[in-house]
Amino acid sequence: MLTLKNISKIYKTGDFEQKALDNISISFRQNEFVSILGQSGGGKTTLLNIIGGLDHYTSGDLLVNNKLTKNFTDNDWDYYRNVSVGFVFQSYNLIIHQNILSNVELALTLSEVSKDQRKQKAIAALEKVGLGKHINKKPSELSGGQMQRVAIARALVNNPDIVLADEPTGALDTETSQQIMKLLKEISKDRLVIMVTHNPELAEIYSTRIVRIKDGQIIGDSNPYKEINENDNFKTRKIKLGLPTAISLSFNNLLTKKARTILTAFAGSIGIIGIALILSISTGANDFIADSQRKALKAYPIQVKKESVNISSLITPPKTEEKNHKDNKIYTNNFILDRRSDLASNVKENNLTPFKKYIEKSKDDLNKNVGPHFVSYLYDMNFDIFTKDPKGELVNTNGEDFEEDNRPEFASMFEPSQDNKNFTQLISKDDGSISPIITDEYEIVDGHWPRKSNELVLFTDYNNEILASHMYELGFLPAKDYKNIIAKLDNNEKVDLDEIGIKSSDILDHEYKIVSPSDYYEKNGDSFVNIKDDEIKVDEIVKDGVSAKIVGIAKRKTNEDNQSCKWYYWIYRRSNRYDDRARKCI
Repeated sequence: MLTLKNISKIYKTGDFEQKALDNISISFRQNEFVSILGQSGGGKTTLLNIIGGLDHYTSGDLLVNNKLTKNFTDNDWDYYRNVSVGFVFQSYNLIIHQNILSNVELALTLSEVSKDQRKQKAIAALEKVGLGKHINKKPSELSGGQMQRVAIARALVNNPDIVLADEPTGALDTETSQQIMKLLKEISKDRLVIMVTHNPELAEIYSTRIVRIKDGQIIGDSNPYKEINENDNFKTRKIKLGLPTAISLSFNNLLTKKARTILTAFAGSIGIIGIALILSISTGANDFIADSQRKALKAYPIQVKKESVNISSLITPPKTEEKNHKDNKIYTNNFILDRRSDLASNVKENNLTPFKKYIEKSKDDLNKNVGPHFVSYLYDMNFDIFTKDPKGELVNTNGEDFEEDNRPEFASMFEPSQDNKNFTQLISKDDGSISPIITDEYEIVDGHWPRKSNELVLFTDYNNEILASHMYELGFLPAKDYKNIIAKLDNNEKVDLDEIGIKSSDILDHEYKIVSPSDYYEKNGDSFVNIKDDEIKVDEIVKDGVSAKIVGIAKRKTNEDNQSCKWYYWIYRRSNRYDDRARKCI
């Protein structure tokens, strides 16, 4: 049934070795009551733990029904401990918040036994040890002897082949000890019972075999047994604790410690809430920073121009030095000319051709490192865009028809040439659709977003307003009225202005004509002549210009002060006429 061959157990602590069992060999019958006697520290409990699979031997072998255990896996040992062996300890090891029926049932939870069968077997085991009338009591309501009987019932409920008892009577009085010994002797009639005890009197009375151990060696055996070799007939299988049982045990355990459970849950919730707050604040801060960056880039996009000027030297205040000219001559002050000279010498030219190639080649890297972005190319061509006002007067939308340039020549040097101030390229994605940079800020209130290269969209603020000057310059109001207003302002007259509203239907389909600078030149022999001052010829040029019309009106979604977008946009396409005509003029 059970055989130990040359079993040794050595405990190591650093370089120190303690031999608990020294080459022990012993066999046990299928049913007998074996008592193991010996002094404390002699190796009795170690031997019992090795037999029960609670500890592993250093050398030798343990055979169970002639099956070697040296090759046992963890699952094999689990099966052996749960099915083949029943344990009875001196300290009972009962779960105090479960009644004794549940304590005994617990031993069956890994045996894949149904709930009803578990209950029947547990009741039968308790009745066998004389506790059938106390199945609903908890351990705290029982005496020491009764609790030990519960432990024995728990060991027997699986119907094990071996029952191991470690000092089962150590904490009991004499009378109760005798009752427990009688019970164990009764059990040994149909299975192997191995008991470790320090009480030789009880062992002599109730045991059928006494084994004495000293210093890790067997020094006596009252009824030795030599097992006959038979075939291996020990089979194992995987066992596991069911999820419902595990949840039930955990829940019942929590109920026994309500105060601690509540405090632990409260402390844990504080930690979870704290972590959630930190994560939310961190996420919110990151989103705010990212949003601020997006808004900043919308308002102040990165610009790389063909020519750049370092104006730091111009900002530096001039040095004032006292000059004392003693003769009667008048001297020149070269401050303005020196500044213009400094400005001219500080103009740097950027080679944009390789930079443009790099940008187009590195789109994937830019999307990865910068995020969604848009690159637009502006040509210094100063296209003229004409339209007609409600009275049929031809208007140049760049505003030059309404104001005179009275600025000093020097001031104009600080303003780079640019296209029409009322028109700019609409930001779009690579596929030509409108970029989220636009759609996140604006919504269409009438018409639709541009779909073709000659379609325009008018942008208004949150209040559906645009500047009055733009209304005149874009041809929505009579140009003559605006000229009268400008004239009165030039004469320092007060002008009372009324708020004017225009129906969206009068704005949609409003047509514009786009004229490139090269269109103003007419071939005259071997040269070209500028005909921009010839109104008749300009009218003909405008008629032949590229047509574009407004197809949508977009309103700002929020009332935030953001100057990221001009009032009026022309849609961008990869092959739009604007770029094509610009390339032809270069």
